[in-house]
Amino acid sequence: MYRILICDDEKDIVEALRIYLEAEGYETLAAYNGREALELLRREEVQLLLLDVMMPELDGISALAALRAESNVPVILLTAKSEDTDKVLGLNVGADDYMTKPFNPVELCARVRSQLRRYLQLGGGKPDDGRLTIGPVSLDEKAKEVTRDGETLALTPTEFEILRFLMRHAGEVFPPRELYRRVWNGEPYGAENTVSVHIRHIREKLEIDPAEPRWLKAVWGQGYKFERSGK
Repeated sequence: MYRILICDDEKDIVEALRIYLEAEGYETLAAYNGREALELLRREEVQLLLLDVMMPELDGISALAALRAESNVPVILLTAKSEDTDKVLGLNVGADDYMTKPFNPVELCARVRSQLRRYLQLGGGKPDDGRLTIGPVSLDEKAKEVTRDGETLALTPTEFEILRFLMRHAGEVFPPRELYRRVWNGEPYGAENTVSVHIRHIREKLEIDPAEPRWLKAVWGQGYKFERSGK
């Protein structure tokens, strides 16, 4: 599964792009200015970047120039119709393609597929092998297996999907309703109780001390996350 970073200072656009891309089977990360995007790219494995041009703190063109000094990950610029000069500058700096707002989601997804195919065929990136390892916890998406310190954990399919999602987005906090929507793909009625029960069961199997979890944590009043460091 490929991971795409969406960088735009307009949160509504980021959320819309998340919906389009995740419906196509991609994982997504979000940033809201060029500086955040560069920081994420340095610590996360990403196969493609969707990058807005006009942003605070660090604009898209400056972020792209900095990125090209250290990575050849494909970049599709998101521009307004009035930004023709920026389109040309972005292509000169190292953008692979651009989309003009408002964009057609079908065309956007087609361009994403095209750039990923070209990037991987040229050896610029490696397909995700479906293995996630954080601390002592390893998850194999293909084998549907989770181990802790080499010991296999007996998770149900739903517990596996919850853990897979949170490990894929390690460090990010998800409210129960959002977690329900992402895992169950349904309307989150009664999500809080359903999710909390599953989280408790996962902790009982995953954590050394479920009452003091190191990995699968609750953030009071906000939701759940899988910790990056286990502290």
